[in-house]
Amino acid sequence: MAVAPGIATSTDPNTVEDEGAHIDAPELRLFVMALFFIFGGITSLNDVIIPKLKELFTLNYMQAMLVQSAFFAAYFAVSIPGARLVKRVGYMRGAVIGLLTMLAGCLLFIPASASATFGVFLVALFVLASGITIVQVVANPLISLLGPARTAHSRLTFAQAFNSLGTTIFPYVGSILILGSLATVSAAELSGEALARYRVAETRAVVGAYVGLAIALGLVAAVVWFNRNRLKGERHEQGSVLASFDLLKRLRFGFGAACIFLYVGAEVAIGSLIVNYLMQPHVLGLAEQSAGKLIPLYWGGALIGRFIGSAVLRLISPGKVLAFNALGAIALIAISANATGAVAGYSLLAIGLMNSIMFPTIFSLACEGLGPRAADGSGVICVAIVGGAVIPPLTGQLADASGSLALSLGLPALCYAVIASFGIYARRPVV
Repeated sequence: MAVAPGIATSTDPNTVEDEGAHIDAPELRLFVMALFFIFGGITSLNDVIIPKLKELFTLNYMQAMLVQSAFFAAYFAVSIPGARLVKRVGYMRGAVIGLLTMLAGCLLFIPASASATFGVFLVALFVLASGITIVQVVANPLISLLGPARTAHSRLTFAQAFNSLGTTIFPYVGSILILGSLATVSAAELSGEALARYRVAETRAVVGAYVGLAIALGLVAAVVWFNRNRLKGERHEQGSVLASFDLLKRLRFGFGAACIFLYVGAEVAIGSLIVNYLMQPHVLGLAEQSAGKLIPLYWGGALIGRFIGSAVLRLISPGKVLAFNALGAIALIAISANATGAVAGYSLLAIGLMNSIMFPTIFSLACEGLGPRAADGSGVICVAIVGGAVIPPLTGQLADASGSLALSLGLPALCYAVIASFGIYARRPVV
């Protein structure tokens, strides 16, 4: 989640539900599970299209990372307006608006391909991510309402597993559909009209994948629309969402929010570089599609690690586990950067296992002691996901300046070092 997007949006200061506001609707639960699956999948699909667009538009690493900047900037720009929208129209109608916005973003890949313009692809990604942000503002509180309050935690945990499943499956399928080009030339060898035709032809695979997603999103939106009036007893606080940001004055919460920013940035930066990293002759020397098929090992590690972590966190202080995993990520980066062959490649992929518990653990440690303002803190942390828009291009710039992808991993390593210090700082519970 990937960036674990579902956790961050366990709604902002938007929602107050009572015990009577839930309904027993298995089909709506399946819909929310599908949303979590799509969230993770679409987010991790960026790791596949980055190397594709990098080659087609002859971009350097910093420019290629603008894919992530365009995508994750939506969390910063749309989280607060999205929260206000949901407060006005309600969960179900808000979900429909979000889904249709996602559908529009997917369809924008058609003019992006026809124009063969990188900037239009970025606009399409921003619109797509804007829809995701709106739907995520809905997802957690909605699934909480779809059953008794006493079992809400188990439903949320189960839904987040679908998120990780999406991040594992989508990159593999995307590698086949998007990176499976039969082209025998590269964009660097062409110019003028020939280059434009090549870009249009090669981006058709990208368009096909996202049009398929658009169709699926349209079907899901239709299901939600026909059930738009099924949720009874829905209530929302009318307080200002922006007032939540005064929580940043609290050291523990402010430190934790900063770590969410750094964690998402580091995780996304590494995921974005995987294909190009594994293609290097001194690493695995793989073809583009073969390297893309290994991306699921990175995200799959997070899926496995969540199950392991859920057991470990019952026995060991969450702060200590967070510090251990962050230091483990640093160690794996160091091994990868100083090794060659399979050791270099698979040690980088293993960082996904270390990432597994970081987002929810940082989130819970940061919000500890907030009491009735815990939901407010969740909204602020949702905005902190914008780290995925900032850290990746900086990592790309470092790669361009140093001429080494291994050296560029020093920035994610620095992010993990700060996260480790937060784990040590927050290892004791608030009293």
